[in-house]
Amino acid sequence: MVIKMKDIILVRFGDLVLKGKNKPTFINQVKKLLRAKLKECNVEFEYQHDRIFIHLKENNKEQVLKQLSYVSGVQSYSFVYKCENDLDKIADLAVEVIHKEIEMPTTFKVETKRADKKFPMSSLEISQTLAAKILPRVKELTVDVRNPKQVLNVEIRHDSAYLYVGKIPGLGGYPIGLGGKGLVMLSGGIDSPVAAYLMMKQGVEVELFHFESTPLTPLESVQKVIDIAKKLALFMPNNRIKLHLVPFTKMHTEILRFVDDSYIITIMRRMMYRLGEMFASERNLLTLINGESVGQVASQTLDSIKVVENVTNIPILRPVITYDKIDIIRIAEKIDTFDISIRAFNDCCSIYVPKNPVTHPKIDKAELEETKFDFKPLLAETIAGIRTVIIKPDTDFEIANYGFEVSDAITNYYGEKHGNWVQR
Repeated sequence: MVIKMKDIILVRFGDLVLKGKNKPTFINQVKKLLRAKLKECNVEFEYQHDRIFIHLKENNKEQVLKQLSYVSGVQSYSFVYKCENDLDKIADLAVEVIHKEIEMPTTFKVETKRADKKFPMSSLEISQTLAAKILPRVKELTVDVRNPKQVLNVEIRHDSAYLYVGKIPGLGGYPIGLGGKGLVMLSGGIDSPVAAYLMMKQGVEVELFHFESTPLTPLESVQKVIDIAKKLALFMPNNRIKLHLVPFTKMHTEILRFVDDSYIITIMRRMMYRLGEMFASERNLLTLINGESVGQVASQTLDSIKVVENVTNIPILRPVITYDKIDIIRIAEKIDTFDISIRAFNDCCSIYVPKNPVTHPKIDKAELEETKFDFKPLLAETIAGIRTVIIKPDTDFEIANYGFEVSDAITNYYGEKHGNWVQR
């Protein structure tokens, strides 16, 4: 019996199959993520060694594909046709698939994966036999085994044969949750949301850490971050992500008041790194993550990076550090954060940019600037004032409706309306 293409999706794991003894752990996590992402889609799962088959129970292909695009650890997937493990029936189905899926004339080849080693032919022999049965029935096909325009894939498994043309790329990487937890220093710009996405794609579960300085910075800059968090939440296992809002206004004011103009950004970032490490240590988060890319701005020269991270001991990961801006923008558009990031509202790192920021700062000079004000009590006060909220894709909070008291607005909305306010 042939099952229509729309009924079954074949999911592949890619590099996960190379994980040796740890492979079951990785694959089980992918299964868990798939179940979580597709729980509203009315599907059934069939697990076979290094493959997952998703059986659709209704005509919701687009909904399922959208949810699959948020699952890290999935290399690719295909809609497949299924029939018995009989070469004549496979050839009959292959002709039907070719007429339906492939535009003629074209070149093609048959590529076989023989998962069932008891099948009495090798993969190459199966491919050659099927091609010989198909070609006389489809005159517009020409075999090209080196560089075909189309590939008919055949998988011989223990129960059935599966046929498909083409693969839809998945996120790849590793299933989120197996790489530990990290804290993303999230601005409202283009780069840091991309950094968060890339870390999730590699299996790291993230929390978001945003420095807000209202009224020194526009209130809308906080709204940008909330809206970005809604997009990033789609990649988390349960569509929920923690956003920590850091009240940076007092520290920001003191830096602007006392620090030499050229060192304002350097000292500001050193304070942010101190706060990030303090908070990460408190919550057992293993690393800080940011969107720095070498040379994009004055604060991202190697000298600046060295001086800023000198105040920390925690590992700092920079997923986009070698990326060109156009590459970062391309990913931002893919994950749907770009249009949010380019809203014209600056965060505290960009609202007061010095005319001549130092591009090659020195540690001793930075330390001297920090002696001009007593920052340690401010660090403690800032940590104590952090407000944590749970953001979901359907969060409808509009912070602009509440005036300039960000923490009060968060408390009112999340505490009274939704119950997603997290007291620390």
